[in-house]
Amino acid sequence: MLTIIDALLSPEEVSQFNHALASGPWQEGKISAGSQAAQVKNNEQFDDAHPVACELRNALLYKLAAHPLFMSSALPNHIYPPKFNRYSQGAHYGLHVDSAIMPMPYESRSAHGGTRSMRTDVSATVFLSDPNTYEGGELSIETPFGLQHIKLDAGSVILYPASSLHQVNPVTKGCRVASFFWVESLVRSSEHRATLFDLDQSIQALTLTFGNSNSEVKRLSGVYHNLLRGWASG
Repeated sequence: MLTIIDALLSPEEVSQFNHALASGPWQEGKISAGSQAAQVKNNEQFDDAHPVACELRNALLYKLAAHPLFMSSALPNHIYPPKFNRYSQGAHYGLHVDSAIMPMPYESRSAHGGTRSMRTDVSATVFLSDPNTYEGGELSIETPFGLQHIKLDAGSVILYPASSLHQVNPVTKGCRVASFFWVESLVRSSEHRATLFDLDQSIQALTLTFGNSNSEVKRLSGVYHNLLRGWASG
């Protein structure tokens, strides 16, 4: 399931993000890639340890937690702290699948200092560059319905199964800046998440029409929560 969240960030917030990132330290993107991904990765990443990165990822996490479409689609259990990348002219990220298990960064570990890892169920990209300012750079995702090429307005987000083969096509002009992160969902199965998402959207629409005291709305809400109870991995 692909979910697009339009305008997670306002134009003013996008401008603030880009201004903050423009002067910060950028590093070679390969440093955070696995051995196989490093062979096809050619981009830059903002230094995660820099205070600007910490401020921006916290702001992004706050926006995500308050967005009902994100919560309904991803059903987050854990969110890998967002990172930021940049693709200048000629940069790209070849066809790959994201790592299934990722160690959480130090700041996200337990109070006792133990190392904790998370399963990556959902991958996400937050576009930060106006699509009219660069050419190429589409996020291409292989889906059961064919290859999808994604290039969204600045401030918008795409969520997709982390198990998907995907790539960032070469940027041929301009510069593409984005944030990216992963979600460990309460529901591991992408098919089950899609079913719950569709059901939740229908419940919300029916609630607007009939009110939350309607007996059929209550019945469907019960079905939703019982399915979630059965499918949640805990």
